[in-house]
Amino acid sequence: MDVRHLSLPELREVIRRGQYTGPTPGLAPGYAQANVVILPQKYAFDFLLFCFRNPKPCPLLDVTDVGSPVPRMVAPEADLRTDVPRYRIWENGVLKAEVTDIRDYWRDDLVGFLLGCSFTFEAALLEAGIPVRHIEEGCNVPMFVTNRPCTPAGVFHGPMVVSMRPIPQEQVVRAVQVTSRFPAVHGAPVHIGDPEALGIRDLAKPDFGDPVTIRPGEVPVFWACGVTPQAVAMSAKPEFMITHAPGHMFITDRKDEELAVL
Repeated sequence: MDVRHLSLPELREVIRRGQYTGPTPGLAPGYAQANVVILPQKYAFDFLLFCFRNPKPCPLLDVTDVGSPVPRMVAPEADLRTDVPRYRIWENGVLKAEVTDIRDYWRDDLVGFLLGCSFTFEAALLEAGIPVRHIEEGCNVPMFVTNRPCTPAGVFHGPMVVSMRPIPQEQVVRAVQVTSRFPAVHGAPVHIGDPEALGIRDLAKPDFGDPVTIRPGEVPVFWACGVTPQAVAMSAKPEFMITHAPGHMFITDRKDEELAVL
């Protein structure tokens, strides 16, 4: 199904029906996308503290009431159980399943966290004339686990994950300026250039997402990524956790520019 030209209500409905289960870069342009983390209440404070201590990879947009699947601050008519194209189910740090609907997994003690996503600032990059390669190539953004540890909080600890976009050398400064306006969705890059400085050996082999073409004269630019909690889950091993599948985001009712700063 070609969903690129659907309005947000239309897109959310086809996702809810399971008619679209693919990645979300470039969809519902103008609306902010979000990473999803759902945890039992007993882990909620620790994860909230983890987000507070690691705002670059985990910029918090909303937290649901205990047992409620409704993100009231960013999409009060939505349902986190059905409105993400693809979910991951984790048990004790092990990926157990990938599904398109989590109603069968929902519990009364669950708390949902919505974290800012760098897909949100991609429209601003495109408006500035800066290419976004994974959108051009119709694939998912490449994501890599780095050698940079997050600041621990309670039971949560682990490495930061980054997303990578190749940027023409002469446009790197402009890309930094554009994305710096969006601190609620990861903001400015955390690294520019040499991937080995982040412990990344091969840009053609991302840990999540898809490889993209890097053309002559382009520089790899790395932004903190909301897939970080999935790497943290593998390290901290909470007994139960639900996340979005990498690149398959929840699309909020918030406009991109609402999350920008002057």
